Amino acid sequence: MSTRRDFLHLTAAATALGALPAAAQTPATDPGTPIPPKGDAKGSETLRLVTFAPDKAGTPRLGAVRSDGRVVDLSKAGLPGVDATGMVSLIAAGPKALDAARRAAASGDGPQVETVHLLAPIPAPTRNIYAVGWNYLEHFAEGQATSLAKTEYPAHPVFFTKGVNTINGPYDPIPYDTAVSTQIDWEAELAVVVGKGGRNIKEADALDHVFGYSVMNDTTARDMQRTLHGGQWFKGKSLDGHGPFGPWIVPASNIDPSDLRLLLRVNGVVKQDASTKQMYFKVARIISELSRGLTLVPGDIIATGTPPGVGFARKPPEFLKPGDVMETEIVGLGTLRNVIQAVPA
Repeated sequence: MSTRRDFLHLTAAATALGALPAAAQTPATDPGTPIPPKGDAKGSETLRLVTFAPDKAGTPRLGAVRSDGRVVDLSKAGLPGVDATGMVSLIAAGPKALDAARRAAASGDGPQVETVHLLAPIPAPTRNIYAVGWNYLEHFAEGQATSLAKTEYPAHPVFFTKGVNTINGPYDPIPYDTAVSTQIDWEAELAVVVGKGGRNIKEADALDHVFGYSVMNDTTARDMQRTLHGGQWFKGKSLDGHGPFGPWIVPASNIDPSDLRLLLRVNGVVKQDASTKQMYFKVARIISELSRGLTLVPGDIIATGTPPGVGFARKPPEFLKPGDVMETEIVGLGTLRNVIQAVPA
């Protein structure tokens, strides 16, 4: 592929020709109710690691959601060197602890996932969420179409961060406060969870540093991002609760991130529909460049960028409003389902 422009034209053509097949989706009746996983292929069992509580008042603990929809309580499994209430503890404990979790999930039992409360897999990160801007060429192009100042596509990934309090549960409401922003937009993204830390990681070795993958929505206050605070992104990306994440982490050995279908629906209407194969900077390149002179640690979360179809670039622009149901799906990985909820005046 000779140029970025060629890449853009090819990916646009693939979308126009319907190269991405339709995806089946069974939404939950109640927006706050977890959506069970789709069954695994015969003879295989995907490990889906969660942080859950028996109910909203219960104590969070580690769990695994099996393909039959049952949640195994890993806090009772006696995993070596693992704090039973902390996902990052499991990540940092390494491959032996993960293997023990896999065995416990296969042999255990528990309630159906619809009956428990799923939190974000890492409910309280200790560090900001790393994120990548403009990683799908068509998304860059749609943004440029709304801007007076035209720029060339960057030669290196564009990094920013989201504050830790943006993290929200996979089925929890997203706050909407008119005194803060009235231009809340959606951004469906593949999230990478770092397993083995490091600095100056070589691109050829980068995927060895991945613990697993999850779904994130980089929900954004466009008025803040584009017109306030000097045009920088941090504040518009960092409102509390504007980073739904989950519903689980799938270990890297269970999934290939190179061709996953991303879907974003608002009230059942598809707004984004793309594949991770359209990412310009792939996961390994992102990790390698991010780690240059910057140490990554186990449990770091990296949102890898959103495809085209965001609200502010539509004609006319579209933004989320109270009562809307936003579904963020990566086929074969999981689905977030969040209601936009007005904050009382």
